[in-house]
Amino acid sequence: MPRHVLAICGSLRAQSINRTLLLAAQKCGQAHGLEIHLYDGLGNLPIFNPDNEETPPKSVLDFRAKLAQSDAVLIASPEYAHGVTGAIKNALDWVVASGEFMQMPVAAINASGRATIAQAALIETIRTMDANIIEQACLTIALNGKNYSAEDILNDPETVGLLDQSLGVLKNVIGFSHQKRGIA
Repeated sequence: MPRHVLAICGSLRAQSINRTLLLAAQKCGQAHGLEIHLYDGLGNLPIFNPDNEETPPKSVLDFRAKLAQSDAVLIASPEYAHGVTGAIKNALDWVVASGEFMQMPVAAINASGRATIAQAALIETIRTMDANIIEQACLTIALNGKNYSAEDILNDPETVGLLDQSLGVLKNVIGFSHQKRGIA
């Protein structure tokens, strides 16, 4: 039975290297029985307002539903001014109180060797939301400054090896998590 992973890119750029890394992960994940679905609605989420938490807009409900239907989350986000992007922080703010991240297996991957501060901040934010950060599945693959396609990433033995290892760990954690909860 395939496991469903929601992939979230913290960049709204269509040609983002982090998005490209997630597209490569999508293809690589098939070998592990992972169906990785790229969430494309980040830019449609309104700015978080706690006054609207009880009656969130449709785009927020859709995001929450996609998270609730997932077995794990894979996030790739760039660093802007030593922080996570406003888009990813806004999305996370919408689900702090609703609880979709609680005990959710999460791996944070990154396509820039220079994004260490944002990667650490992202992991800390998600940990605060009571997610299950899979440290062994979190990784940085330094693709910054290069115009890679998903196929370029998949054709590079070192890069695809790191991605494959990360996704293998994530799949094993999902399987263990399901066993613990008695889910087939």
